[in-house]
Amino acid sequence: MSMHRLTAIAIGVPDVAPVAAFYRDFGLAETSPGVFATRDGGEQLRLVPSPRRRLLELGVGVDHPDDLERIARSLAALGVPVERSGDDRIAARDAASDVQVVVAIAERIAQPPSREARLNLPGVVRRRNARADSFARAERVAPRKLGHVVVGSLDADASRRFLCEGLGFAVSDEIPGVGAFLRCSTDHHNVLVQTAPIAFLHHTAWEVDDVDDVGRGAKAMIDADPSRHVWGLGRHYLGSNYFWYLRDPAGNFAEYYSDLDVIDDAALWRPEPARGMAGLYSWGPPVPGEFLAPPDLVASAA
Repeated sequence: MSMHRLTAIAIGVPDVAPVAAFYRDFGLAETSPGVFATRDGGEQLRLVPSPRRRLLELGVGVDHPDDLERIARSLAALGVPVERSGDDRIAARDAASDVQVVVAIAERIAQPPSREARLNLPGVVRRRNARADSFARAERVAPRKLGHVVVGSLDADASRRFLCEGLGFAVSDEIPGVGAFLRCSTDHHNVLVQTAPIAFLHHTAWEVDDVDDVGRGAKAMIDADPSRHVWGLGRHYLGSNYFWYLRDPAGNFAEYYSDLDVIDDAALWRPEPARGMAGLYSWGPPVPGEFLAPPDLVASAA
């Protein structure tokens, strides 16, 4: 796949300052006012003033100028205008989700391996005469990279054509009647678009080292402000990842995740429809109502 990652996103929020404070606490490094970096992905989040919360821009990385030309031709075939900026990037807007997608030549992320947890399992003892390794972690949890975004679209089918036929995203799995998990990398998914009465951002997802860091990060966030908690700890079926969702002051959900499925050979992966609760999770607390229908979205659609 010539596309290889999400590079960065821009989120519009009515009041930047409290949202910026949230993402500082979340573990992102603020490199300049309203701009945040992950440990491995560089600057991957920009907060921008906006009348309401929404995803304004989504960045996708490719390897070569030929990739840009291929994508530009595919978008033109769909009747989508393409803006060019020099020789290293193009941009196009998905009208249904109202998101500007910027495709640019970008370096691939090189991730140093996470520390290896010595887990004791029945019949397999890897840690003797010592407490679990995670107890020795004193540093704050810091996300390794931006993994995926979930957005609401006025026409999920149109957004899917834009992403798949126009840009070249691949389908990993589907929830019939809700949306498809789409990838532009070897990660199980990088974008999920679902039909909604207005275009909006449901959540962003940020990779951490392991399930201990999912829990440590969420605990620190909730200890500072219990109202941030939304849903977790749990494990998704589609993607297989552990998750914990928190709420930023604008109402966007932010997910810590770890242990996501990797698809590096499409011929060996079989997309499948997931129905009922399997479409949302394998185990964890009951799904909160606000996760399925964010209150501000409901109010806006009324």
